[in-house]
Amino acid sequence: MLSDLEDALRRDLEILDYPKRPWIISKTAADGEPILDCLVIGGGQGGLAVAFGLMREKVTNMLVVDENPDGQEGPWRNFARMITLRTPKHLIGPDGGIPNLTIRSWYEAQFGNTAWEELGLIPKETWADYLRWFRSFLQIPVRSQVRAGAARWDDTDACFIIPVTTPEGQETLRARTIVLATGIEGSGHWQTPSLVRDALPPHLWAHTHQNIDFAALKNKRVGILGAGACAFDNAAVALESDAAHVHQFFRRREMVRVNPYRWAEFVGFLKHHADLPDDQKWRFIRHLLRMGQLPPANTYARATAFENHHLHPGSPWTGVELLPNGAGARVTTPSGVADFDFLIVGTGFETDLSVRPELEAIHPQIALWRDRYTPPQGEEHEDLVRHPYLGANFEFTEKTPGTAPYLAAIFNYTFGCLPSLGFGGASISGMKYSLPRVVAGVTRRLYREDIDFYFAEMRAYDVPDF
Repeated sequence: MLSDLEDALRRDLEILDYPKRPWIISKTAADGEPILDCLVIGGGQGGLAVAFGLMREKVTNMLVVDENPDGQEGPWRNFARMITLRTPKHLIGPDGGIPNLTIRSWYEAQFGNTAWEELGLIPKETWADYLRWFRSFLQIPVRSQVRAGAARWDDTDACFIIPVTTPEGQETLRARTIVLATGIEGSGHWQTPSLVRDALPPHLWAHTHQNIDFAALKNKRVGILGAGACAFDNAAVALESDAAHVHQFFRRREMVRVNPYRWAEFVGFLKHHADLPDDQKWRFIRHLLRMGQLPPANTYARATAFENHHLHPGSPWTGVELLPNGAGARVTTPSGVADFDFLIVGTGFETDLSVRPELEAIHPQIALWRDRYTPPQGEEHEDLVRHPYLGANFEFTEKTPGTAPYLAAIFNYTFGCLPSLGFGGASISGMKYSLPRVVAGVTRRLYREDIDFYFAEMRAYDVPDF
């Protein structure tokens, strides 16, 4: 029973609660307003896991904010249209190494050991339910429907000032450190080719991450750009919604059938990519991206099971225009021209810190990979050079040393960490090793900031043992 698991988990947490005493100095601004020790922006799996890690280290003056309604954090109940997670069920991550806090223990407590053994991949709703329980049981402080704006550093109070928009209106939060846990697109934005965006009215197309009225696609011709997992998910849902035909276009001559992310799931890469010199980091990540991301076998089978699903390899969209009657789109590819009633764009995301609202005031000062590394001729990569060049604990670094030292108090636990630290934010695969890094970065910053106080406290310590 779940109640039995929770009793055992309480005992686990009690046994592991060392060092137990609080240690962080409470801070207030000059105007008397409280200052958070850490603000976590993003309440999905990454944000909750970071928050729990901080709480275990006695960073309790902390808050998680998420722009979505309560229970809708992360993609699982929003735009994720897969049936199951793409990662193997035995992966661990948010649990912080506590067996009774794992998805497996939670699942077995409710459905039994046999049910877990018979489970293939974890249904996405099950994962969302697990995260919901995780948050509730651990009493992680989360405020929903709170959108963070442009953070700026205040020298007077030695903290960030973050404007936030809430259902009640505008507020201001202050925080000594910030963790960005804003997901796979958290270092940029979802990418839509201009040839689609500029040619068509919004009601004729959507990106895979947007809300789509699939019921309205019944008996319609649907064109999809992309061959990644999300593109296949959306193709499947359109077909399951009785679309007349779904044509899926992609630029590669053949489908990607080898998943380099499965290769990468071993201690060496997951734990030590961050320890490599820059040229080795670049070599590994560039090749991983060039290998491409394929849809899982069950996702591919779900879409291709329909006779009215059509794949078009070697067929990038070279032109898109509104049909003369205004009721659809005409797509041109190297293989010909086709007309559709609706288009779905599955072209992923683009790294661009300048479009992130949280970084609007400070992104010009953040070092990117292009500021620190020049790849050899023939090994360039347009998107990788736009990734932030992060420190060992996911912290931003300065583009010009000495001009913005406060950047080291912002930790980018998003997919933008890929070249610097490998699988970290937005990846369950890397959580076992990435979480201790980012949590240690926050606690190190808080400790070193007040190091004179701690030394004075030690000198004044006079409690006799006997």
